[in-house]
Amino acid sequence: MNGNSDKRITRVLFCGSYFPASHQYTKEYLQKYPFIQVDDVPLAAVPDVISKYNICVVKMMRLTSNIISRATQMKLIMQFGVGLEGVDIDAATKYGIKVARIPGHVTGNAASCAEMTIYLMLGLLRKQNEMQISIKQKRLGEPAGETLLGKTVFIMGFGNIGIELAKRLRPFGVKIIATKRSWALHSIGSLQSDDDNLVDEKGSHEDIYKLARDSDIVVCCLSMNKETAGIVNKSFISSMKKGALLINIARGGLLDYDAVVHHLESGHLGGLGIDVAWTEPFDPDDPILKFNNVIISPHVAGVTEQSYRAMAKVVGDVALQLHSGTPLTGIEIVN
Repeated sequence: MNGNSDKRITRVLFCGSYFPASHQYTKEYLQKYPFIQVDDVPLAAVPDVISKYNICVVKMMRLTSNIISRATQMKLIMQFGVGLEGVDIDAATKYGIKVARIPGHVTGNAASCAEMTIYLMLGLLRKQNEMQISIKQKRLGEPAGETLLGKTVFIMGFGNIGIELAKRLRPFGVKIIATKRSWALHSIGSLQSDDDNLVDEKGSHEDIYKLARDSDIVVCCLSMNKETAGIVNKSFISSMKKGALLINIARGGLLDYDAVVHHLESGHLGGLGIDVAWTEPFDPDDPILKFNNVIISPHVAGVTEQSYRAMAKVVGDVALQLHSGTPLTGIEIVN
């Protein structure tokens, strides 16, 4: 780099204090580069300071058109992960700002989420909450749990997380069924991909009710958008087998809260395991937590040392590339 670029500062804004490892690891990665400044700013303060920054890592922040209009020096809005439903992408495009995600299959984020999904499955099948009660009451040999062996698992949304989940489920001896928007030509004979070979039965969006009826465990891996918001509603859960388990590893808004509570109360839903919630942080006094067959984790599925170090490197490299005017790598630009 020339002397002028060394004197110029490229500023990176992390929105909010949640997911602290994201900005901590990025700062660590960039500590040898004093011309890159990394700040984590409280959510309420972001609109007032966003004009000072060149890169915005959005996390849980909703970047509206009004806020984006204030980002007069912004070159890139990106997610520390994949979800961009909180960003007004049209507004960013209007103001000449690129918007990007970090592909999960590259950083280990998808693999981390897949492992967490299996953790939630096993926790529900082996009755994790009831085990803790047995410990406190000094009871042995109970509760009687269930195995994954022989179960039918429906992966709703066979993207990067779904693929990684299917790879890890295979050794458990389960039947895997899955849906995605288009299987293209991959379901035809020798053109079938290795990833598609992981699935025993394939379907499309129109098949979700039928596949739910055939499944012991439904895993929601869908992207959040206008079409999928609230897709797991009363009708969908009613179509599930009585006693089936529901896992959500994607976005809280995919599930209809009232429908989930209703089917837990009726006993139709055998268990709920979620890493994402309808409102976050989740209310610790929410009545849904009274059910022993509910396991909730605090949006940590992708928060592992491996995935967060890898994503911090991507953010750091992008900041260095933007500073030097070289092409941006490791991200997927969506506009």
